Amino acid sequence: MSSVPKKLEQDYIRAQELYGSWGVDTDEVLAQLKTISISLHCWQGDDVGGFEGEQELTGGIQVTGNYPGRARTPQELRTDIEKAFELIPGSHRLNLHASYAELEGKKVERNELTPKYFKNWVEWAKQQGIALDFNPTFFSHPLSDDGFTLSHWNREIQQFWIDHAKACRRIGEYFGKELGTPCVNNIWIPDGSKDIPVDRFAPRQRLKEALDEILSDSISPEYNVDAVESKLFGIGSESYVVGSHEFYLGYAVRNNTVLCLDAGHFHPTEVVSNKISSALTFLDKLLLHVSRPVRWDSDHVVLFDDELQAIMEEIVRGAFLDRTYIALDFFDASINRVAAWVIGTRNAQKALLKALLEPTEKLRALELEKDYTSRLALLEEFKTYPWGAVWDYYCHTQDVPVREAWLAEVKQYEKTELSKRV
Repeated sequence: MSSVPKKLEQDYIRAQELYGSWGVDTDEVLAQLKTISISLHCWQGDDVGGFEGEQELTGGIQVTGNYPGRARTPQELRTDIEKAFELIPGSHRLNLHASYAELEGKKVERNELTPKYFKNWVEWAKQQGIALDFNPTFFSHPLSDDGFTLSHWNREIQQFWIDHAKACRRIGEYFGKELGTPCVNNIWIPDGSKDIPVDRFAPRQRLKEALDEILSDSISPEYNVDAVESKLFGIGSESYVVGSHEFYLGYAVRNNTVLCLDAGHFHPTEVVSNKISSALTFLDKLLLHVSRPVRWDSDHVVLFDDELQAIMEEIVRGAFLDRTYIALDFFDASINRVAAWVIGTRNAQKALLKALLEPTEKLRALELEKDYTSRLALLEEFKTYPWGAVWDYYCHTQDVPVREAWLAEVKQYEKTELSKRV
């Protein structure tokens, strides 16, 4: 780390004094923030294309925009991710989909995937000093074209997807063993119907049975952690989604899996921040997919908005950091894709930092004393405390650009690397 610029240091010392007056040690907060890893999603870099060959996106997934520079190969994607990591403070993780297997020119069906098709990702992760998370890919495949996978009425098709999910758990186990930290393996399926079904129950029975079969293979959570993810609706499943929130909440509680809460997968009047404490009353752990819906699950780049701050506040205030896996899930092809990673991840970290700087115990004491006036007044005052000075200092100590200086590096990378991809 280079010497701290005088103005940056002065601003930090002033912030340190202000927070210190409330018993908050900013140095300890930054040490804690450094330990919190966020799982960046590989699919932002290539518009959810994967490496199985050119194919149309299905399963209710749409990516809009045609900004130049989309990654076309695994090496290009890894290079782009490395650039993003260079501009984000701390050490983080990468979230892979099964469709990003490197098949070496072979035709390999998803139910036949093995760890060897991800060995390059593992070797790269070791070089980068990061961990990997994983997701089976239940979309953009001929056997998912009718909108059903694990809940399919055709037993052969359903078994194909069961076998795919089983294969992915073995790959997750491989990641965990090789990288020394558990791989979070998240199951999301697009199953549902455009119009109102007559039978809502039978597909859910089939989904439950499929999940039971998938999880019947004994794999240690030391290596692979299973999560299930719900959705409210999608394109092609506007009226009915088999894997609803209620379904997966019940399944996770009964089977002790991790529950994934995606910020874009609920009704516009619902917020994930209000579900965290309820879910963790009955579950050991949660997986958060931090995203930004704009009227629907449109997966916009994460902003430093009210809901992002509320999510991180809930995690910190409830002492849920060690029970929550934080991952990002958005894709935008209308802007520089590397910049999208950097903007979204740095915003998630800023929200975490701001929450960690709250004097939570003192605020909780005011609440127990029913001094709601002081609670409200202080919460509002803390909004304008100089947490930004603490963030700038953290970025400098982590050898990443301070404030918007990272944008110049992305623009230069666009000129030297992304512009060559025609």
